[in-house]
Amino acid sequence: MNNFLDFEKPIADLEGKIRELEGLEDGSDIEIKEDIAKLRQKALQQLEQTYSKLTPWQKTQVARHVDRPKLSDITAQLIDDFTPLAGDRAFADDKAIIGGLGRFRGRSVIVIGTEKGKDTETRLRHNFGMARPEGYRKAQRLMRMADHFAIPILTFIDTSGAYPGIGAEERGQAEAIARSIEVCLDVRVPMVASIVGEGGSGGAVALAAANRVLMFAHAVYSVISPEGCAAILWKTRDKAQEAATAMKITAQDLLKLKVIDRIVDEPVGGAQRDVQAAIASLGDAIEEELSLLAKKEPGELREERRRKFLAIGRLEGN
Repeated sequence: MNNFLDFEKPIADLEGKIRELEGLEDGSDIEIKEDIAKLRQKALQQLEQTYSKLTPWQKTQVARHVDRPKLSDITAQLIDDFTPLAGDRAFADDKAIIGGLGRFRGRSVIVIGTEKGKDTETRLRHNFGMARPEGYRKAQRLMRMADHFAIPILTFIDTSGAYPGIGAEERGQAEAIARSIEVCLDVRVPMVASIVGEGGSGGAVALAAANRVLMFAHAVYSVISPEGCAAILWKTRDKAQEAATAMKITAQDLLKLKVIDRIVDEPVGGAQRDVQAAIASLGDAIEEELSLLAKKEPGELREERRRKFLAIGRLEGN
């Protein structure tokens, strides 16, 4: 991995020295081999220490890392025979939200998720994962279809938020998000949401009002970005680190607050260091949750989901 974050500089230096020594090694120099082994051990220890005590702001940086698993990676590894279904049947097809039919470990599922893209071309094509109203209306259409055919729904969230452009507002962005949340709470099939990177604002909640909400250990989930919060409260984005801490946006904080239901462990150094292992771990967690939800009646699934979200933020004893 060559894309290091600011706080990973000591690790980057060690891995740079390892690459230099590997370039010198001809296979016969025992001393160089020993030096490489020592440096690898030191780099691993440094990585473990660093990631065991990340601040909320550092977790935000990790959640936004360009090499973290994308929806395209997840569908390629976990979903067999994935068939994308396009369009909201009203205005257009929004490529920030991808949805379709497939099979997850033997089960037919509807998959819906935000796609940020991996390079400049794909990021522009998917609008950096920021959906427009037609994206949320496409999601509603697919959820309704899943409900009609009794197919479980899997959603994957990685977005800084819904697109705030003039056109999106003119076409009813707020209504589309609210309606998407309403449909999430209304369907009578098992629904599992996974926050894999950045879960930003209503744009994330629109796909995450599920029976079970899973979250990668170094993902973040919040009503607004730390920079946006700082700009409102302190009138400067320079206070983003303080905002990130105050907002309780980490998986660990949100599990305590019962906003999410389960934390999915990441490989040492974050999901970006071993995308396949991270996705496999997420797949195992989803399979466990789906198996439990499949035992429940449709009406029970819907009622349980509604009670769960109505209870968020309620004070004890009220």
